[in-house]
Amino acid sequence: MRIKLPHIPYITNKIMLDIAHSSFVEIKDNIEKLNPCIKQILEDDLMNERKLDERVKELLEQQEDEMELMQVDRKNMFWLVKKKLAPEFGVILNSEDRHNHLAHRILEELIENDYINFVVSENRVKNLIFSSIDDYLKIYEKLEDEVYEKINNYKTKP
Repeated sequence: MRIKLPHIPYITNKIMLDIAHSSFVEIKDNIEKLNPCIKQILEDDLMNERKLDERVKELLEQQEDEMELMQVDRKNMFWLVKKKLAPEFGVILNSEDRHNHLAHRILEELIENDYINFVVSENRVKNLIFSSIDDYLKIYEKLEDEVYEKINNYKTKP
C-alpha cells in the first residue's frame, strides 16, 4: 500500500512511539524533536512522487491525439511512463524497497542530528523503523477492508 499525505502524521507518531518503547534505542533529547525530522522525510518522498506523476500527466497530454488514434489504454501507458521516469525523479515504485529506503533515510537523519543513540547494529534500528511504517499501513489496509465489507453487507430497513 502506498503512503498517502493524511497517513504521514500517524506513521510519524508510530515510528516515534516504537523508537521510544524500544529497549535498544535511547532518545537523547525531547521525543518531539523527532517529529518534524521524520515527517519531513516522508513528505519529501511523497512530493517527489507527485512531481513524477505531474510530469507523466504532462507527457501523456502532449501525446493525447496519438494515444487515441492507436487506442492505447491511458492507465497502462501512465504506469509505463512512470516506471521509465521514476529513477530520474529518485522515486522507488516497489513498496517494500521504498519503505526500506525511507527507513534508512530516517535513521540517517536521526543519527546526523544526534537525536538517538543505540547499542545494536544500524540495521536493527532501521528494521524497527521499517516495521513501524509497514505495520501502520497493514493495519490501515485491514481497517479499510473491514469498513468496505460492512458497507457492502449493510442493509437498509424497508
